[in-house]
Amino acid sequence: MENEAVVAVVAEPRKRGRPKKTAESAAPVAERPAMRTEMRERDPRAEAERRAAEIMGHIGNLDEGTDDFYVDKTKIPDGWSYEWKRKTVYGQEDPAYMVQLARTGWTPVPATRHPEMMPASGSFQTIERKGQLLMERPQMITDQVTDINNNRARNQVRVKEQQLNSAPDGQFGRDHAQAKAKINKSYEPVPIPGDK
Repeated sequence: MENEAVVAVVAEPRKRGRPKKTAESAAPVAERPAMRTEMRERDPRAEAERRAAEIMGHIGNLDEGTDDFYVDKTKIPDGWSYEWKRKTVYGQEDPAYMVQLARTGWTPVPATRHPEMMPASGSFQTIERKGQLLMERPQMITDQVTDINNNRARNQVRVKEQQLNSAPDGQFGRDHAQAKAKINKSYEPVPIPGDK
């Protein structure tokens, strides 16, 4: 044992992470295309004009002010009607009113159908403005309800005309033309101040 040398092998501590690639272990790398193509030259004036036309399409004439509840009629799907319906009053919801709307066929318009009507940031399910909710129902139902309401209004006018022209029991009748109440009905445009 005298001639035997003691050789101590010291193991290097393992390094963390992936082993480094060597020329033998590296696979051939395909040339990747550039991440961006050459940037086009921008024309800021043309961009400004395009954006101004887009804004004017949304808000109309700036002298008139803006209509917060404007809905472009061309964006309403055929066979459907849109209306703004009350959702909250002073921050309080009215569940009974919402049930009444559902019973008469109104459903909220999904925000995904008209993303330009809601802010881009956020995941909105419905279109809401100032406590109002944009709702839809089939146009056929809306037309029927409009006819019913118009008939009710006409009937109320007829009943009042009959009351004015009839005499209570025990009094003289109002059959004579001079004794009848005179009711004039006319329709004319209402002048708007400053409109020319």
